[in-house]
Amino acid sequence: MGEFVRLEVEAGVGTIRLERPPVNALNQQIQQELAAVAQQAGDREDVRAVVIYGGEKTFAGGADIKEMAARSYVEMTSFGTALQETMSQVAAIPKPTVAAVTGYALGGGLELALTADRRIAGDNVKVGQPEIQLGIIPGAGGTQRLTRLIGPSKAKDLVFSGRFVAAEEARDLGILDEVVAPDDVYSAARAWAEQFVDGPAAALRAAKTAIDSGAEIDLASALRLETQLFTALWATEDQTIGMNSFLEHGPGKATFTGE
Repeated sequence: MGEFVRLEVEAGVGTIRLERPPVNALNQQIQQELAAVAQQAGDREDVRAVVIYGGEKTFAGGADIKEMAARSYVEMTSFGTALQETMSQVAAIPKPTVAAVTGYALGGGLELALTADRRIAGDNVKVGQPEIQLGIIPGAGGTQRLTRLIGPSKAKDLVFSGRFVAAEEARDLGILDEVVAPDDVYSAARAWAEQFVDGPAAALRAAKTAIDSGAEIDLASALRLETQLFTALWATEDQTIGMNSFLEHGPGKATFTGE
């Protein structure tokens, strides 16, 4: 495990924890450790769903501006590419993922939350892409994942203004999926993740691939991808278990193996 990012596994749920006080600023080291932990979470068979969590006070307050300001253009080209690749690696974890958002998710912090399949936040949370106030733009998915999530007009409002958005508005915009009491954020996120622990792992992986990859291509190609992923599941043990269970006992009673 790294100094600032670690993976905790309990009862099938892996929690990616950011621990760089006071605000989990995303420097180069945390970026590298996050990439390594995302790879572990994806590879480990005992991890069936993932929670991304920055602790009780703050999810992630953004990039480490002091470190970033000291870099040259050439250095930022390398770092920016690596940071984008890390976020894509987190987004590509082949399991259900949920961001448990506390305090602030700003700049790179919001971009990290956007890599998750779902976002659950405290009712006191503030989110935003304030990079424009530094004379730059979001560089780790904020102009792209945010736009795909809420549409170009709303994304432009947030990116152009750099304003902070409170939890209720963020939910109305579609940035957040669920708003709960601040003390309930992690437990609510974990409860969402736990429902997939005993699910059909290959089917869940295929569903995530179909939705995420299909959104990036034309409809005809996406439908072909869906057919390929759909029919491939007939090679899994869980497909046999699920259908036999349905025929014998009705829906929702299968005991899957994850194979």
